[in-house]
Amino acid sequence: MLMTKRKPVTVGEILIEEFMEPMALTQGALAKAMGVQRKHVNELCNNRRKVTAATALILARVFGNSPDFWLNVQRRSELWEAMHDPKAQARIRRAKPLGEAA
Repeated sequence: MLMTKRKPVTVGEILIEEFMEPMALTQGALAKAMGVQRKHVNELCNNRRKVTAATALILARVFGNSPDFWLNVQRRSELWEAMHDPKAQARIRRAKPLGEAA
């Protein structure tokens, strides 16, 4: 389980700071390489779009890394958000282990 109090980096931050800036890639150039619309890349960069399995496969192909890398970044962000969202926490607390639920 994710036990850190510090918010993990997002897909957008990784994409921009670790890949696009060092490679001097614009959103338009990345969109062209990915075969998607520029809006798709913009939404990824601004954390308004989640990385799906298909997007992870595309990013892995473009950057030469693994789809698991991209999915893990997304997963860590989502887990942290759920652990720090009051509504999600209320739902989680309502859940009971199977031994107690019977």
